[in-house]
Amino acid sequence: MKAQKSKTQMTASGVKIDVGGTERVFDIADPVLPDWLDKHALTSGGYPYDKKLDGDEYDETIERLQIELVKLLAWMQSTGERALVLFEGRDAAGKGGTIDVLRQYMNPRTARNVALTKPTETERGQWYYQRYIAHFPTAGEFVTFDRSWYNRGGVEPVMGFCTPEQHVRFLEETPQYELAIVREGIRFFKFWLDLGQEMQLKRFHDRYHSPLTNWKFSDMDMAGLGKWAEYGQARDQMIEATHSDHAPWAIVRSNDKRRTRIEVMRRILKSIPYAKRDEAAIGKPDKKIIGTGPGFLRDN
Repeated sequence: MKAQKSKTQMTASGVKIDVGGTERVFDIADPVLPDWLDKHALTSGGYPYDKKLDGDEYDETIERLQIELVKLLAWMQSTGERALVLFEGRDAAGKGGTIDVLRQYMNPRTARNVALTKPTETERGQWYYQRYIAHFPTAGEFVTFDRSWYNRGGVEPVMGFCTPEQHVRFLEETPQYELAIVREGIRFFKFWLDLGQEMQLKRFHDRYHSPLTNWKFSDMDMAGLGKWAEYGQARDQMIEATHSDHAPWAIVRSNDKRRTRIEVMRRILKSIPYAKRDEAAIGKPDKKIIGTGPGFLRDN
């Protein structure tokens, strides 16, 4: 998906956005979502659909896929197979929700999610990848990461949490680190959930004003509102440097959470030859929504 040409500036009350030559002001504290944002959120960033997937179709499809995931995990437990699935994307891209639906009916004893907080003082003194390796799957486990070592590919360089030298070294070393994961026999998946700027702002607004989810909106989110282009440049550089044959990036256009969840599940289920796999239940991927590597990221 092509980078959206926009300039973003922070103002005293929110963010000023120049999209396609039209300047808009977004104040997250205003409880009323602007009409221009509500109208264009779903199709922002070149999203190929102007309506969300029908709810009944989504429910039926998700149930079929979740049944297959239960079968997959049972096969993994009987064979000792291991799976590691990491999710990356801009804030509010839908990583946590996708993981929740993915794992909803999987046995929590063998299907774990990892969402690490910022490094401790001890962890900052370790090899950068070390604290993540401690959570890798053992035999029969399916492990998801809600963000991962790729913090150093995006958030850290944009927000100044690592040095330029550390960032460059990370981009150079990560493909070899991931080659070791694959050679170990772990089935390894990397998903980048990509969304448009207007959709991100709409989701931020929803979070900010919800008494149930306002805890998800952080000071880091507020600080990042004015860094849309910087995050986009870091994303492009990261995916270009770390996409490989042994550890490819799956890119999922994520303005519609329903389609996102379906395509993530399909990609995993189609990539692992578990017993009694039902191809008809899994269905075919939507090539408008999911693709592979930097070429699909640029394709719009």
